[in-house]
Amino acid sequence: MSGAGLVSGVVIGRNEGAQLERCLASIAAMVREGFETETLYVDSGSTDLSVAIARRLGAATIALQSDRPTAAMGRNAGWKAARGEIVLFLDGDTVLHPRFVTDSLGEFADSSVAVVWGHRRELHPEQSVYNRVMDLDWVYAPGDTAFCGGDALFRRGVLEATGGFDETLIAGEEPDLCRRIIGLGFRIVHVDRAMTGHDLAIARFGQYWKRAARAGYAFAEVSERFRGTENQFWLKDARRNRTLALVLLAAIPVAGIVCLMLGMWWPVWALDAMFLLLVVRTAWKARWKSRDRTTLLLYGIHSQLQQIPIFVGQMQFFLNRRRGKRAGLVEYKRG
Repeated sequence: MSGAGLVSGVVIGRNEGAQLERCLASIAAMVREGFETETLYVDSGSTDLSVAIARRLGAATIALQSDRPTAAMGRNAGWKAARGEIVLFLDGDTVLHPRFVTDSLGEFADSSVAVVWGHRRELHPEQSVYNRVMDLDWVYAPGDTAFCGGDALFRRGVLEATGGFDETLIAGEEPDLCRRIIGLGFRIVHVDRAMTGHDLAIARFGQYWKRAARAGYAFAEVSERFRGTENQFWLKDARRNRTLALVLLAAIPVAGIVCLMLGMWWPVWALDAMFLLLVVRTAWKARWKSRDRTTLLLYGIHSQLQQIPIFVGQMQFFLNRRRGKRAGLVEYKRG
């Protein structure tokens, strides 16, 4: 889509500080060929200088006031205030690749394409083992996909046709919207080019647990709303997580009891061997994502261990639904 006219960059954030300044600077530095841009920053109740930073850098700012802020609420406020035919969504902790927009607008020449997204990678995988292994979670094969992440180019007309993101979701708002977009006959396209760098900034196990539990909550909530429809999503993944987590949680006490009954250690060794096989299997299947064997093995461990907090998140959703309660914002980067 050469000559797209105006591309609106919508950045959402909460207490992003210097990361927000870096993100807005990357938008200003993008290569523009055949189009102009506008930048909007939507703030969800920051207590730092995020709003002042955005204004200083020339972004139009929208300050949301809500006792239950969500990313979906921020994105909706942004695109509804934007004027562009194409909307670029970014999180405040990302850095835009300078050529992504210019090189990706042509994809919209196909009227069936509603969303275009590229590769998001971690900016600092060396800073922690969590950043290192979860960097591979961002790696997907190019082609048509059933979802996208928070960084993507959207056709404005499709946002209007769907009503945008569901503001009741605390996570998983992008896959939920993508299922509705696909239900209208449009396509989500993952292109084989750099899009953004991301700053996960996870240095502690507690942050890792909280983020995975949030993902589990989204797994359950989004999969349940599409249950029984022709456009089912994440149901098999959610069931698989529950099965794996229960097996992992049950295996440890069962192996311990058998050891005590038999007076032997081989049940524990068998459990260790089973876990190692799962780790190696996952690492082998993910070998196309990285050439670093250590990273792949760590990724294999992560892929198994995260099943437990994801399961906890799922159970929290079902408990909340039974109680008629809604979850609030989960900030894994904050203390």
